[in-house]
Amino acid sequence: MSFDLLVKNANLPDGRHGIDIACRNGRIEAVEAGITADVGQVIDAGGHLVSPPFIDSHFHMDATLSLGLPRMNRSGTLLEGIALWGELKEILTVDAVVERALRYCDLAVSQGLLAIRTHVDVCDDRLTGVKGLLEVREKVKDYIDLQLVAFPQDGLYRSATAEKNLLTALDMGVDIVGGIPHFERTMDDGARSVARLCEIAAERGLMVDMHCDETDDPMSRHIETLAYQTQRLGLQGRVAGSHLTSMHSMDNYYVSKLLPLIAEAEVHAIANPLINITLQGRHDTYPKRRGQTRVPEMRSYGINVAFGHDCVMDPWYSMGSGDMLEVASMGLHVAQMTSRDAIRYCYDCVTAHPAKAMNLDGYGLDKGCKADFVLLQARDTIEAIRLKATRLAVVKSGKVIATTPARQAQLTLPGRPAQVDPASYAPHEG
Repeated sequence: MSFDLLVKNANLPDGRHGIDIACRNGRIEAVEAGITADVGQVIDAGGHLVSPPFIDSHFHMDATLSLGLPRMNRSGTLLEGIALWGELKEILTVDAVVERALRYCDLAVSQGLLAIRTHVDVCDDRLTGVKGLLEVREKVKDYIDLQLVAFPQDGLYRSATAEKNLLTALDMGVDIVGGIPHFERTMDDGARSVARLCEIAAERGLMVDMHCDETDDPMSRHIETLAYQTQRLGLQGRVAGSHLTSMHSMDNYYVSKLLPLIAEAEVHAIANPLINITLQGRHDTYPKRRGQTRVPEMRSYGINVAFGHDCVMDPWYSMGSGDMLEVASMGLHVAQMTSRDAIRYCYDCVTAHPAKAMNLDGYGLDKGCKADFVLLQARDTIEAIRLKATRLAVVKSGKVIATTPARQAQLTLPGRPAQVDPASYAPHEG
């Protein structure tokens, strides 16, 4: 038997060591120790971690890399960001959306980020972002799984043409129904929007992903309505609630009722640690609320939790580098998930969990899965997060599509080593 690619001596996220991964025709053919065969290309992992690719389950690609256009967000606040996006939409062109999005996809590939779910604003009657990202999805389909969410950013009922535009976007080929119920004029309008949007998804056989309760208001409880509509319409497993930040302000008794409802409805939860910790709690002095939703509690109920990047250098967030390990790191710090097992869970929040939320086919490192993976300069998943590990190689469909030299410092200190490899500082357990 011959293979196109053979990775030797890899550590896997499940703790196995010294494993070989054999690939042929874009699929993983074998995952075991000591594989010998005729091979087109061999990669020696050298005891480093091989992981399934990173996944960003919540992003805004129509706005990415637009920081400074038409002006800078001086305050760094959500409200100024929303105002800026309104100004930018007026001058947005399809070509500009495509150019920035493709440039971001280049960065994503270099970071081993090979699947992205992006929300695209449909409250622009020209549907500029929709047209641009449909073009981008076609251009990157061989190396990034790009899902598009029809997102009525100004509110389904608050914006006069939002529903018409959303339906048009879905007809054009957008994959998923989005919403933003907490941004409607009233709580009743928010609840009506959740029902209407879920009905549209049910009628068309589509998934749902709503910005839900992205606020510090503990009375913003649209996630309860989303769970109910999911059950009513038989959408279990096809619905995600993104942000859910009001939950960090809710009283514990209500949350003890809410979390079982979310679990029963099989609604996925998508937190966005970098943005949630930055934008929430802005009205607080001290003590100051953290902003991120209740990840450890959701975990205890078996709710599938994923982390998203949300923004990179756009009107709302001036930072970001497309690094999902940075997202995982912020998530575990904010949630105080620092046990060994909890840190590993946070790694799953940027790999396996979003793959489940996005219903990705063939994801993983088992025989028969797509030959998509990342070789990291780290021993295991905990070390990968700690180091924000260098992506030594990124593989898509059994072919290396990106490489980065190992991070290594040169020292000129008397009596000390000539080189420092940060990955060599991994602790020795037991």
